[in-house]
Amino acid sequence: MPQKVAEQLVKMLVEAGIKRIYAVTGDSLNELNDAVRKEPGLQWIHVRHEEAGAFAAAAEAELTGLACCAGSSGPGHVHLINGLYDAHRSGSPVLAIASTCATHEFGSGYFQETNTIRLFDDCSHYNQIAATPGQLPRMTQAAIQHAVHKKGVAVLGLPGDVSAMPAVPNISADTNYFSKSMIIPAAEELEQLAQLINRHPKICIFCGIGAAEAHDEVIELAAKLKAPVGYSFRGKMGIQYDNPYEVGMTGLLGLPSAYHSMHESDVVLLLGTDFPYVPFIPQDKILVQIDTKPEKLGRRAKLKTGLHGDIRSSVKALLPLLNTKTDASFLNAQLHIYEKVKEHLAIYVKDKGKPDAIHPEAVAAELDRLAAEDAIFTVDTGMCCVWGSRYIRSTGKRDMLGSFIHGSMANALPHAIGAALSCPERQVIAMCGDGGISMLLGDLATIKQYELPIKIIVFNNRSLGMVKLEMEVQGLMDFQTDMINPDFAMVAESMGIKNISVHGPDQLTAGLEEAFNFKGPVLVNVFTDPNALAMPPKIELKMVEGMVLSMTKMMLGGKLVEVLDTVKSNYKHLQDLRD
Repeated sequence: MPQKVAEQLVKMLVEAGIKRIYAVTGDSLNELNDAVRKEPGLQWIHVRHEEAGAFAAAAEAELTGLACCAGSSGPGHVHLINGLYDAHRSGSPVLAIASTCATHEFGSGYFQETNTIRLFDDCSHYNQIAATPGQLPRMTQAAIQHAVHKKGVAVLGLPGDVSAMPAVPNISADTNYFSKSMIIPAAEELEQLAQLINRHPKICIFCGIGAAEAHDEVIELAAKLKAPVGYSFRGKMGIQYDNPYEVGMTGLLGLPSAYHSMHESDVVLLLGTDFPYVPFIPQDKILVQIDTKPEKLGRRAKLKTGLHGDIRSSVKALLPLLNTKTDASFLNAQLHIYEKVKEHLAIYVKDKGKPDAIHPEAVAAELDRLAAEDAIFTVDTGMCCVWGSRYIRSTGKRDMLGSFIHGSMANALPHAIGAALSCPERQVIAMCGDGGISMLLGDLATIKQYELPIKIIVFNNRSLGMVKLEMEVQGLMDFQTDMINPDFAMVAESMGIKNISVHGPDQLTAGLEEAFNFKGPVLVNVFTDPNALAMPPKIELKMVEGMVLSMTKMMLGGKLVEVLDTVKSNYKHLQDLRD
């Protein structure tokens, strides 16, 4: 029997290092499914929803460098869209196989026909349909090259009839070239930057995900400049550990210490970050940005200078040009503020809350204590991101995955699936919101089917917590944010997953320890405080004022000033932080 196109594709995937395909099989994907069945080097992971498959592939790609998902014609590959947007915006190399109806039905309005070029154009670097067997191998090679080197999604359209046709020998390269390069700014630009830094005493460094592989170089730079180091959420796990100069995060989920350091400095070095929250960037300071993607330079702020380079190579080249600063007063002041901030963060860890209102801060801190040194955390968008960013510490070996740019709900559970399958030797902890896990609850069955030892921690606050806060910050009454949840522990039990419910703060440590000591998958349903405040100090105070304003408009008429004074006195800790 001649080799089929689907079999040729499978061999090319294996050659590229892809270990599994996340998909729901059906009609136009059946030939590919059968080819995977006959190939021991590739595994078909039967997810319950294609969106979960795309998220799982995104997580695997972030951890290992390349992953694959697939969707059958029409609805099957449409379901991939949200997870592929997440992967693409995060820079995770994912190959998505979008099978379609037969080629002779193209343009006829056939059952489940979609235009995959239009559909995936906004969330891919490469997006083509192999309408003949001769196109398939060339397009596959090109798609993988695009995904890996441009860091994002490549979509390979595969009509069901083509996948069953006899394969045609590849006329392009039979392998993929995963080459690496160093990018260093021009010598004169580095010299000008060094002169700028040497002229100013107060330097602050702010790092993003682009600096994650330059940890040691950043530390050396901070030591030489006596500079505090802040970081974005995505940059945290690569920069925080073994860093005596770190002052935490800034931004909506961040801390006042990093914000203060940036705003009190003379020069802010933005290293490998495209930080989107413009109000947190000091526009009145001297800003310098270095990035591997020059098109990103200056799109958030008015820069003094922008340099094209990777952070490790650029900092190595810059260091010999810099004078060693001896005055550490600015750095010491920022570190002192950071210590005070960390003391405040511990308040809701020491006080674990009340029955059915456990402080989520205490839950996250306990997870941090119990987790392995090389654990992988996945965090749902919203409140779980807040607790993960503030209480899960970097060790240099841990990873934290989330939908940090696309900001999708429901990512933590499927991200954990991809993490557990691609890194079976590592502990995986999914920090799920009750709103997030509700969206893709069916993929608990995927976890059970493959016996993935994920620890699923549900922060069950019975609401869309972050949305509720956002409405209150705007002075609106929260509406339709409350949730009537199923008993998540019972749902897990019905799927054969061990489950633990934690209602009281006195049960928290024992419940989590039991989960961590169990070898298989566990769901821990923790009833957390629905009123936990999660915003930075100034936003928290604004939220309280906004909430009272909305209530006042509805009920209290002209007593606004009196009510605000009362609330401010009751929220003394917010006042202290604001001051």
